[in-house]
Amino acid sequence: MNAVLQPSAAPVDLGSPAAAQAALRTFWRIADAWRLDAAEQATLLGVGRTTLYQWKQGKVGAALDRHVLERLSYLFGIYAALQILLPVAQQADPWVRQPNAAPLFGGRSALERMLGGQVADLYVVRHYLDAQRGGKA
Repeated sequence: MNAVLQPSAAPVDLGSPAAAQAALRTFWRIADAWRLDAAEQATLLGVGRTTLYQWKQGKVGAALDRHVLERLSYLFGIYAALQILLPVAQQADPWVRQPNAAPLFGGRSALERMLGGQVADLYVVRHYLDAQRGGKA
């Protein structure tokens, strides 16, 4: 078996506080790249401002709940799809804020759609980008 495909000796516990902190560190990097303010970050994560600020201070006492993990999964997928479609950061990162003529967006930006507050809003943007890159839609 290929060494890359072999399971590690100690499985990673995705429900651990350490995994939550790692996922949030990735989200903070994306938030910086997309120039998200605190209100936008809280909406995308589906949490209140108090929770957001505690997490930013590294106060993640437990695993993230499944709703936050689902949102993070979509956001990470959106970011990754943009890196594939627009491999130059100066094009990929601003894309989320640019008006989009696709019927899905109706002239609004992808970020405006994602800020609808529902997980489905994230799903739709992820699905759109996957279809654009020729992936499974």
